[in-house]
Amino acid sequence: MGSISENPVEGLALAQEYINRAKTLAQKKKRTILAIAGAPGSGKSTVARLLHEALADISMIVPMDGYHLSNKELERLKRKERKGAPDTFDVWGYKSLIERLKNQQAGEIIYAPEFYRTIEEPIAGSIPIFSDIPLIITEGNYLLLSQGEWKTLSPIFDEKWFVTAPVSDRQQRLVERHHYFGRSIEEAKAWVEQTDEPNAQLIEKNRENTDLVIEWNNPAK
Repeated sequence: MGSISENPVEGLALAQEYINRAKTLAQKKKRTILAIAGAPGSGKSTVARLLHEALADISMIVPMDGYHLSNKELERLKRKERKGAPDTFDVWGYKSLIERLKNQQAGEIIYAPEFYRTIEEPIAGSIPIFSDIPLIITEGNYLLLSQGEWKTLSPIFDEKWFVTAPVSDRQQRLVERHHYFGRSIEEAKAWVEQTDEPNAQLIEKNRENTDLVIEWNNPAK
């Protein structure tokens, strides 16, 4: 089970205005990159998934999460307890992929990695992207971050969306997600408080210069 479909909630719908906006982006003559950012648990992956389902013939999702560093490398760097922080991703690798996708040649297949929560590891070559797909939807926590190499990503994106949700909703979703993938409730709550929430606060501070903000309130209702 990969990051695009993790712990899915049935019966959700995305406003038609967002679908129409993305469809218009896909009608440009060149490959278009739509970036969807947001804090952990904000609903950005769900927004990306619903958008892709509505535009299945003309879009592909490329998650930033595929560039998680492996657990082995995080242990070497002594960062495993902060897994999910900005410095636990291969931002240079992700940037290179997006640049390749931006300039993909006719007939070329580019393969993207995907993060699998069932094993807590990324797997290379999991997502094939074909050159005739006009819209790439890329989603992730740090796409709009204004520090380090992350800050060089923004000019590559053609449009930038930010998904936000009430803190209580975000945290509850994260606790449920971590529990779904094997942590006890106590462990899940501790991870959200000590790791996810500091990352979320950093991400929320870097939401300027977005083209669209989506308020994703109570998506399970």
